[in-house]
Amino acid sequence: MSHSPDTDAQGGSEATLGSYSVGFILAIILTAIPFAVVGFGLLPRPEALITVGVTAVIQILVHLYFFLHLDVSREHLANTMTGVFTALIMAVLVGGTIWLFYSLNYRTMMGGG
Repeated sequence: MSHSPDTDAQGGSEATLGSYSVGFILAIILTAIPFAVVGFGLLPRPEALITVGVTAVIQILVHLYFFLHLDVSREHLANTMTGVFTALIMAVLVGGTIWLFYSLNYRTMMGGG
């Protein structure tokens, strides 16, 4: 069984040069926007942080869809669910770590002023 460059492991046809090009262009745009906002000081700090966060989340979704071909179609549902579970575990780990360090910082700085 041979696979052409335009088919993925499940026989889908999403892995085309066009889809990779669209994903690449979107990734460049989503990288340039926060770079311009921060580098040129286009927005105040709170709005700049929100812009960076929102574009980062959108860029993650672009990468998942265009490069990893994760979507909600029947053929890719198992891979998508694996990705969602991995994201959930990563959110718990990162969120727990941030909460732990915030709590440690709060508890150790209480009496020191």
